[in-house]
Amino acid sequence: MSRRTKKHEAAAPREVSRQRASALIAEVAANIHRDIQRLRKPQMRFPVRALSNVRYDPRRGYFEMLGRMATRTLSYNTVKTFAQSMRLLATTKNDLLDKGDIASKREVYYNSKSWGECRFEEQTESDTLLDDMEAMLDVNREQLGYIPDERGGEVCGPLVVFDRDPATGREIRIDCAKLGTGAWSIPSQVEHLRFQTKAKFILVVETSSLFGRLVHHRYYETADCILISMSGVPTRACRRFIRRLADDRKLPVLAFTDGDPYGYCNIYRTLKVGSGQAAHINRYFCVPQARYLGVTPWDIKDYRLEDATHPLEEADIKRARDALKNDPFIRHHREWQEALHLMLKMGVRVEQQAFAKHGLNFVLERYLPEKLKKQNFLP
Repeated sequence: MSRRTKKHEAAAPREVSRQRASALIAEVAANIHRDIQRLRKPQMRFPVRALSNVRYDPRRGYFEMLGRMATRTLSYNTVKTFAQSMRLLATTKNDLLDKGDIASKREVYYNSKSWGECRFEEQTESDTLLDDMEAMLDVNREQLGYIPDERGGEVCGPLVVFDRDPATGREIRIDCAKLGTGAWSIPSQVEHLRFQTKAKFILVVETSSLFGRLVHHRYYETADCILISMSGVPTRACRRFIRRLADDRKLPVLAFTDGDPYGYCNIYRTLKVGSGQAAHINRYFCVPQARYLGVTPWDIKDYRLEDATHPLEEADIKRARDALKNDPFIRHHREWQEALHLMLKMGVRVEQQAFAKHGLNFVLERYLPEKLKKQNFLP
């Protein structure tokens, strides 16, 4: 298997230092102060975060923003939102970046309770403004000091990760092949990690149950690969970890999800090219070198799974049709259009666990080896 696919190679984004991020916030504040001094209405501009404002560039390998912008101008109707935005910028600079501290989105919401009339009534308000700030500064929120509430994923196999003790800075060596019956949990911040491996590729798995089976039978030794569990749509930390590992060690990435529109258009698509809502930072979190191993609609016939499928639900049908009509990634790749059209024609979806029809270990003893040998992966 090739260790590099030039067609899907994208330049690795550089990390933004805390000092640089702090300076960017200070620049925003200075511009607003200048507008006030000149008796002009201060304003902030943000990229429109929507699928309608992105394009898929196959050379870069991810969704990127087009030019549509939204403007938040200080007025009678926007005074509270504008004040909340300024207070959030100040908190980010003074309490996180300048002090080297961290916070979760939930903590920011509760911290605002001391802001008087600027406080957030619901966390959705603070989450939205945090996304706006991230887009305006063009710096992902992990680099601003915000940590996600969700877990990042799990890793097992021939990989040594060099982490560090946050208190002492001492380097910690973690061997992901020597964790007993478990796996290593990806941390929320991964920029500082270093890697050592001789694996041939990374296999990214959707479901925790199948990941557990592969770990239990030490499939990573048989296939000489690193196993990573996404547990559904991969978190930002999980995607960033995969991207950094793949870039650093020049490793191919193969994705293995359920054979349904959600697995294709939400889980895999988000892993590979990102999303419309987060297009402003997709270059950090997408994995453009990823290829899709399975499960595909063609697998249903090839592996006699007809009696192990489930009818497509209305939500599945709508998701597939919407993707065929509106998703720039799906519309670019004929192979994915054919897969979704065939799925709609068959009217069924199939799960990763369906291969257990032929035996509990069929997926690791036959399906995966055959797929890896043929290398007929979707883009």
